[in-house]
Amino acid sequence: MTEYTFQAEKVRDTMVANLKTQLAKMGCKRVVIGISGGKDSTVTAALCARAIGPQNVYGVMLPDGEQKDISDSIRVCDALGIQKKTVNIGAMHRALHDNIMPAEGEFGFDFSKESDINVGPRLRMTVLRYIAQAIGAFLAGTGNLSEATVGYCTKDGDTSCDFSVLGRLTSIEVVKLGLTMPELPRKLVEKTPTDGLSGVSDEVKLGLKYADIHSWIRFGTCGDAETDAKIAAKERANAHKRRMPTVIEAFEAM
Repeated sequence: MTEYTFQAEKVRDTMVANLKTQLAKMGCKRVVIGISGGKDSTVTAALCARAIGPQNVYGVMLPDGEQKDISDSIRVCDALGIQKKTVNIGAMHRALHDNIMPAEGEFGFDFSKESDINVGPRLRMTVLRYIAQAIGAFLAGTGNLSEATVGYCTKDGDTSCDFSVLGRLTSIEVVKLGLTMPELPRKLVEKTPTDGLSGVSDEVKLGLKYADIHSWIRFGTCGDAETDAKIAAKERANAHKRRMPTVIEAFEAM
């Protein structure tokens, strides 16, 4: 295994400084963030608040109908002193579902359940983009390196943003960094990650442990050949989520 150390406080301070510099270069005075109440959006909001001030950070809560842990999202916004707004996407999701689902026999095959699950992140991103443009803000991405590596994200959903805050940190590192910020409720930083859509934890849905993904990324192996192969396969299969769309060449090589 390669040598590796993670100095959480140093990384935190470096990220805040770099975030402040980058946002200034972008001409960004306000930031919009989708607040789920999970560790990633919580830590992202805290870093942005430190970089440009909590008064310039707008947390948007986006329940799909009833969200049992919506109080966690509210708690994040209140703990950081950032602006907050709730937009329930439930009615939008139902309307889209009712208009899209095919009639019996239409198309000749069943629609994938995953397509409906992924509508949530895509509707949320539409709302976040709407609000960001309306108030002259930039949209902060909340995905981490572990999720991106194995493709645990929705194309044109949570992968869409103006800048990625946690894109260089694994899920394990996000927790470590979050624990260095006393303004954040420890419970939310250490909260079991879920997508809020499928009803199960991220690790159950993935069939992988975040600790193993972390080790594979940082050390090249998690210590189990079968798990290593599974992670590598997911990374290859989901490469399309990490790059711009393929452009079809129109001219012969010159």
